[in-house]
Amino acid sequence: MEEAVVTKSYVARRTLPEFGLWEQMKKRKSVLSFDIELTARCNLNCRHCYINLPAGDKAAKTRELTAAEIEGLAGEAASLGAVWCLATGGEPLLRKDFFDIYLALRRKGLLVSLYTNATLINAEHIRFFKKHPPRDIEVTVYGVTRETYEAVTRVQGSFAAFRRGLDLLLESGVKVRLKAMALRSNMHELPRIAEFCRARTKDYFRFDPLLHLRFDRDPVRNREIESERLTAEEIVRIEKDDVERFRAMEENCGEFIVPEFAESECTHLFRCGAGKRNFVIGHDGNFKLCVSLLHPDCVYDLRSGSLTEAWSEFVPRIRELRGARPEYLDRCAKCPIINLCLWCPAHADLETGYLDAPVDIFCQIAHARESALKKG
Repeated sequence: MEEAVVTKSYVARRTLPEFGLWEQMKKRKSVLSFDIELTARCNLNCRHCYINLPAGDKAAKTRELTAAEIEGLAGEAASLGAVWCLATGGEPLLRKDFFDIYLALRRKGLLVSLYTNATLINAEHIRFFKKHPPRDIEVTVYGVTRETYEAVTRVQGSFAAFRRGLDLLLESGVKVRLKAMALRSNMHELPRIAEFCRARTKDYFRFDPLLHLRFDRDPVRNREIESERLTAEEIVRIEKDDVERFRAMEENCGEFIVPEFAESECTHLFRCGAGKRNFVIGHDGNFKLCVSLLHPDCVYDLRSGSLTEAWSEFVPRIRELRGARPEYLDRCAKCPIINLCLWCPAHADLETGYLDAPVDIFCQIAHARESALKKG
């Protein structure tokens, strides 16, 4: 096997016979889960979205995995130990063969969850989900008024479609989970969004302040995303205002702030769970350790190889990547509060073009969170 070292503009590899792939694989042979992006297309045009392409994009549709390809990959995933998968997008319900894909996943013995914006949900979907219940369906709430919701989605009539679809799901008895994105366009409504979600889901609600830059690196769309980002101070304020969220952060403070990290000599880039118990199958057949990791050296073409090879050989090699840039080694690699940070190699690549580069806005958020936690 090989160890990889990240340099300024590329990944160079050198032989490392002692890598111990077999020992790692024995440990990794356990319960797995995976995400599968059924499409990058969406019927909405959300200002903050990192992946969406127009619903009628013919080129994007051509690149999508077929139902047969998905069924084959699902079978391979099940043989590796996968028991649960998340069908996501784009908007998965745009696929005319969605029902066929869903049933194929179930036939492989997989528990299936679904991410959807709910705007396309109709009576046929409800009958189908009642007959073939998903593990859960997760819906993002962009606003609780038409003005706010459609300021985010930029599609007239989308709020009414969202409420109609969500109400159908909730009335059906299917398990629904609700979440929100913290955006400049909906920040004024976040307390009402939280109230709306908690009134409709008893066990689960979360909001996400992290806005990924575009996977296609479109500069115009990236500027839109950056305009929707909240400042570090704003993020901490809304986290403190959400009592449940901030209490959880306080209770887990020992995991977020680790002084021992300052003495670490570890140069590994991946210290997260990416590729340990889960993976992502992209809509175009690319295998990824996590949804955001699109560095060209960190994706594997499943149409030219196999999922088994990707999992058993490619993943361990990527997780051995080491940082080489001094600013990463001096800052991120030794940061005691990196667990309060939004930094990871995938996000660093999207932000800077390097897997091992610090991102200033992430540092600002981490320090603001640390200060808030210390003040209690």
